[in-house]
Amino acid sequence: MKDEIISNLDNPRQLEKLYRDNKRAFKRAFNLVYADIKDRSTAQIWNERLNFENEEISWGGHYELTFVIIAAFIAGILAKIPAFTPVTSDYFYPRNIAFIVFPLMTAYFLWRQKRSKKIAVISSVAILFSVFYINILPDNASSDTLTLACIHLPLFLWAVLGFAFVGNNLKSDQYRLDFLKFNGDLVVMTTIILIAGVFLTFITLRLFMLIDERMEEFYFRYIVVWGLAAAPVVGTYLVRTNPQLVSKVSPVIAKVFTPLVLVTLLAYIVTVIRTDKDPYNDRDFLLTFNLLLVGVMAIILFSIAGTSRSANSTVGTFLLLSLSIVTVVVNGIALSAILFRISEWGITPNRLAVLGSNILILTNLLMVTYRLFRVAGHRNQIEHVEKSIASFLPVYCLWTILVTFVFPLLFNFK
Repeated sequence: MKDEIISNLDNPRQLEKLYRDNKRAFKRAFNLVYADIKDRSTAQIWNERLNFENEEISWGGHYELTFVIIAAFIAGILAKIPAFTPVTSDYFYPRNIAFIVFPLMTAYFLWRQKRSKKIAVISSVAILFSVFYINILPDNASSDTLTLACIHLPLFLWAVLGFAFVGNNLKSDQYRLDFLKFNGDLVVMTTIILIAGVFLTFITLRLFMLIDERMEEFYFRYIVVWGLAAAPVVGTYLVRTNPQLVSKVSPVIAKVFTPLVLVTLLAYIVTVIRTDKDPYNDRDFLLTFNLLLVGVMAIILFSIAGTSRSANSTVGTFLLLSLSIVTVVVNGIALSAILFRISEWGITPNRLAVLGSNILILTNLLMVTYRLFRVAGHRNQIEHVEKSIASFLPVYCLWTILVTFVFPLLFNFK
């Protein structure tokens, strides 16, 4: 992209085409080469166009705002299905909680990005099939495959959302990375909305208490549930219409948490060694170990995706490299413990699911660590680290499909 921008500075039409094909990639590449071409008037114009920051909040078009309001209302209705149907909460929420927001967010991107009918049909069929499938699984509270399907189904719907996000650019690592960045920004924005909602709830309830009106039950049953369901939808809308709101917050959070997580993880490993905790025989400890692994892996992914513009910092690169190496060690311990338990007590759906997840994460981690090592040695660029992340997303998606839709059949719903 950088070479194409430089070679087409005198070709405004081609520059515009490159920009419209992938706006984020174009802006990133342009900012990297701007120092070398800043004397050109064309480059100066594009620099102002790309980096001009509008301090005002945009609410999008009238139709877009209407769409989001309707979607938020529908999310609230879906969240309240157990309240006005014979379906119990214990049955509905474990199986269907992901359907409250992900289909609406997917519809938003299909509509806003003007995706083709083919993309819309595939996304719709995948969601409808998921609704039907998860709700016809036998209602067996002791079924491991049912639990695994309920846990992995939101990840599958997240993949469907990513499919709607990238559209026809499935093979583009940059679009996949943009999707990861969007998720990081969405987490920040949704958290801000929820914090504001907590504050509003506290103030509201206190005000009504002053006039001797107790409305906690009504407020939590309707207002809070509706707000929780609508928050991700509204957050998606705000992130897409006002990217400047959180585009600078996510990298800062990533920078702050990377060293903190590294120190915490090192301290945790040392403490594990000094205590009698044994991941090879302690099932709950092994589960916590794996949850820790997934969480740290997510931090690494979002740190690299969210701080790519400043990832040339030597200190930042070495911190990420150190965190990756430590996480590889943790993954190795967890993987060996899983293999030990399988050799001792045989294969179960849970053990096979954890084994597969650990192998995938370890493989991806090794790729990321190798790329970070090359970046630290100034033999590579951070873009290659990003590609090692983006290129592995379809593999995670395939594994999610396998656990969600194949495991229950493979293990006879046990």
